[in-house]
Amino acid sequence: MTSDLPDQVAGEDDQEPSLEELGLVTPPEDAPEPFNDLLTAPEAFDDLLPLLPQRSSAPQTWRVTVSDAKYHWYDLFAGFPERPDIRDPVGRQLRRMQFDLEATMEKRLIYFVINRPIVRFDPTRSVSWAFFSLKLTVPILVGSEGKRATVQMDLEVPFAATLKKPVVSMTDRFITLNWGGLVEAFSIHEVLQRYDHSLKIPSKVQYVGQTKDPAGRLVRARLSAVQRIHHNNSEDNDLLLLVQRMQVEVLCDDGDPGDQPVNQNAVAADMLLKDRVDAIECALIRYFEGPIMQGRTSREVDVRRERLREIEASNHLESVRIDLRIADDNPYNDLYSVAAPASRAHVFDCTFNDGAVMTAPVPLAAPSKARA
Repeated sequence: MTSDLPDQVAGEDDQEPSLEELGLVTPPEDAPEPFNDLLTAPEAFDDLLPLLPQRSSAPQTWRVTVSDAKYHWYDLFAGFPERPDIRDPVGRQLRRMQFDLEATMEKRLIYFVINRPIVRFDPTRSVSWAFFSLKLTVPILVGSEGKRATVQMDLEVPFAATLKKPVVSMTDRFITLNWGGLVEAFSIHEVLQRYDHSLKIPSKVQYVGQTKDPAGRLVRARLSAVQRIHHNNSEDNDLLLLVQRMQVEVLCDDGDPGDQPVNQNAVAADMLLKDRVDAIECALIRYFEGPIMQGRTSREVDVRRERLREIEASNHLESVRIDLRIADDNPYNDLYSVAAPASRAHVFDCTFNDGAVMTAPVPLAAPSKARA
C-alpha cells in the first residue's frame, strides 16, 4: 500500500522546502483536543441554516467497508526530525511521506496506531541476485534480539532506467536502487508491504483516531496520546499509522440522505460525512480498546457518549456493520488488540444504547473447498 511513484532525480524537488511545507511548525498551544470537534455549539449553525442537511425520518442501517488503506511509518516523523536533504533520494522520499501524511489532516479518515516488532535492513550482510532474473534477496534483522531473515524483492525495470540491474545500497532503515536514469528509495516497512516474505507477524492496534485536525498534531508528533504510546513502545517495536478511508452504504426506505439533491452543497455533505465518521470512530474504539477506553480522559468519554446520542437521534440509526477486510493479501493487515483477536477479517455489528456502543463479531462462512 505504498506509493507507486518513482523517486525522480530532478523536478520540483530541487526547490529547498520551507519549515511550513515540511510540517515542522509547532501548532498553537491553545489548540483544543481533537475529540472536542465531535460537538459543535448550536449557534455555530446560525448563518448556515439554509445549507444544513435535510434528514429522513425513516430508520437507517449502515454498512461500512474500507475503500482505501495506507501505512505510514510514524517513527520517521516523531520528535521534529531534521529537515530532509532533498538532494538525497532518501531525503526526497521522506519529504513525500511528510506531505502524504499531512494531507490527511484535512480529511475525515480513520487511523489506527499500530505496533510491530522492530525490523531493520542488515547492512553488514550482502544482498544477492537470482540467476537470469531481477529477484533480489535482501538481509534483514527482526525483533529486539536481531533475528536474521531475508526478504525477496522481485524487481521490474522502470521506464526511465538506463541500467538493466540497479546498484543497491542500504542503511538500517532504507534501501536505494540506482537505475542510472532514476533512483528509487524504500523504507524497510515499504519493502515488507510490497514484496512476499515469511514474516507472519500481526499488527497490534494501540489506539484509534480520526485524522481531521486543522492543527495537524498527529503529523507534527504533538498528539499526546500517540506520543505516549510511541514513548512506551519505541525500544522493541516500530510504530506505524494505518490510515483508512471508509465507504458507507446507507440502507433506508427513503434512500441515502447524502444522495438527495438538497444535500449536495458542501456544508450538508460534510455534516452527513461527519456523523458517519464520528460514529465509526467511536465504534472502532469500543471494538479494539474494549469497554474501558484506556488512556482516554473522562471528559473524552462523556463527549463521545453525547455525540453518539446526537448521531443516533438525528439519523434514526438502528445498527452499523463494519467490515475491515482489505483485498490486499498482506500480513500487515492481520490486526489484533487487547480486546480483539488477531484476524485479517474483522467484521462486527454495532448497536447503540444511550450513547454506548455494543459490538458483536459476525461469523464468516468458511471458504468452500473446490471439488476434484
